[in-house]
Amino acid sequence: MPRRKISNGADPARKSTEESCPGRPASRKQLRFIAKSSKPALRALAGLLTAIGSTLPCPANSGPVEPAAADLPAAAETVRIGVLAFMGPEAAAVEWAPLARHLARELPRYRFEFEYDDLEVLGQKVADRAVDFVLTNPGHYVTLEIAHGVNRIATLEQGRNVATALSTAATVVAARDRMDLQDLSDIRGKVLAATSPDGFGGYQVVWRELAALRIDPERDLAQRLFVGFPMQRVLEQIDARKADVGIIRACLLEDLPDWRLHYRVLSARFEPAPGCIVSTRLYPNWPMAGLRGTPPELARELAIALLRMEPQAHGMAWTVPADYQSVHEVFRELRIGPYAYLRQTSMSAIVRQYWPFGLFALLALLGWGIYTLRAQFLVRTRTAALQRALDERRAFEARMRMNQEQADHLARLSVLGELSSTLAHELSQPLAGVANYAQSLLRRLDNARLTDDAVREAATSIAAQADAAAGILKRIKGFVRKRPTAREWHTLPALVAESVALFDGMQAQAPAIDVVDRLPAGLRFKLDPLQIQQILLNFFKNAQDAMLDLPAAQQRVEIRLEAEPGWAWIHVRDHGVGMDDEALGHLFEPFYTTKEDGLGIGLSICKSIAEAHGGRLQGARAADGPGMVFSLSLPIDEHATGPVDLPRR
Repeated sequence: MPRRKISNGADPARKSTEESCPGRPASRKQLRFIAKSSKPALRALAGLLTAIGSTLPCPANSGPVEPAAADLPAAAETVRIGVLAFMGPEAAAVEWAPLARHLARELPRYRFEFEYDDLEVLGQKVADRAVDFVLTNPGHYVTLEIAHGVNRIATLEQGRNVATALSTAATVVAARDRMDLQDLSDIRGKVLAATSPDGFGGYQVVWRELAALRIDPERDLAQRLFVGFPMQRVLEQIDARKADVGIIRACLLEDLPDWRLHYRVLSARFEPAPGCIVSTRLYPNWPMAGLRGTPPELARELAIALLRMEPQAHGMAWTVPADYQSVHEVFRELRIGPYAYLRQTSMSAIVRQYWPFGLFALLALLGWGIYTLRAQFLVRTRTAALQRALDERRAFEARMRMNQEQADHLARLSVLGELSSTLAHELSQPLAGVANYAQSLLRRLDNARLTDDAVREAATSIAAQADAAAGILKRIKGFVRKRPTAREWHTLPALVAESVALFDGMQAQAPAIDVVDRLPAGLRFKLDPLQIQQILLNFFKNAQDAMLDLPAAQQRVEIRLEAEPGWAWIHVRDHGVGMDDEALGHLFEPFYTTKEDGLGIGLSICKSIAEAHGGRLQGARAADGPGMVFSLSLPIDEHATGPVDLPRR
């Protein structure tokens, strides 16, 4: 686009308009390009701008405001200001004419030249330092700030109701009859018209709103039409039905008479500050910025002059530099402009974009490593401690087994000691028989009456009596011998019968014992037979002792074998005097006894044996008469049924 320069010097070609009001630009000539448009809306815009220019008041003295060229100092310094002309050079000249006149009045020793260009040309001039100051939109300013170090000295305030520095926004419009287009979310799949992909207020701020709605203009729109400047071309695309929606600068629509008859605004909301209907968030207004090589004194004078400017039409004024961080956020979120490197896939770009996440991952990895090392240390330490505890427990259990075996052995010896008197009587009978038969043989020998038949008869009788004594001693020896615990498969009726036989063999006059077996056939248990016999013999001996005061005919022991869900029971009942409540409370306590010569360890050891087999030991008074009932329970598991004649290992 050719450069357009407008100086604050006198122009001899000015028409009668200038003559009637010196210092006023030739508005009709500058808006002639707009009036040529065939669109009614644009012709109306030209008329409106012309009317505004014609109504501006002249100075009171009706004399010239700007000094004529002949009145300027011969060595007047030229100051070049590059201006973004988003509606074309002529329209920009009209818009910024009040600023040109103000600067000419405030700083008469400078010659200000306003150069109106598009984004590309203006950016190149800044790069070449062909201008001293730049007046552009906030997005372009941020790009130039990062790329070329321009520095804002003032921010434009503008508004239809009240001047504000936060007035840059965009309006998304569609034809009035497009009822399907109400919100920005309706743009998906439509044709969009805009001035340029680099336009901040003309495209990028809308792009940010679409991104928030998860709409990618490059992927989710049917087409994007970038028609360039002036911005009226966007409206022409909508009028010609070449575009469904268009993006224009905020407040431009309100300058068109009867615009509501032709257009509708998408996601419309009224912002009181600029006094316009917008479709996006508000951003800081245009800044005046000095280049890196601009003299600081010149920048200071210009800033002071701008701040002294009185509000113009539509509230135009100047204020201190605004904060443009929100503009940076637009570029950063869209990854465009100075933040376009975020779209790159190089390692350096990845590092620049994701270094916080990388740092977090590194710290997390470091923390995980430290945690892992500490966890491994704790595992090793606690495993060693657990192993020591297990070793100590195994040693303790081994000692407990030895002590238990010793206690069992002592308990059996105690039972044997309690039965020793009857045992001696039981053994005296076969021994007396052996002695009698031996003496008979001697007498026959002395009388010379010893025959072979007599010798055979005596020897047979002696052998029978010896076998009887040996059987008694064998059973006693097997009962009292010290040995490790060994569990085997047995049936309870067989163990009870063997225990009864052993008890009868050790008694001179044992009480009558009745056995009632109600257990299912074939029910077997894995247990230590000698330990179970030890419990039963304790039951039998206690029952016998409880009935010593009864006549022999009334001394009777009843044994019942019963089953209930999950348990098998052996009940041993006597018909003695029973026990009181105090004795029942201490029944299974170690070293508690009601016998004068008892040790008080028999039932306590029996209780430990029962619990070691997973069972229980109970004692209670009989419910249907005198006497006590001692009971042993053993659990029935899934292996407790089947053949009972299993080979022993």
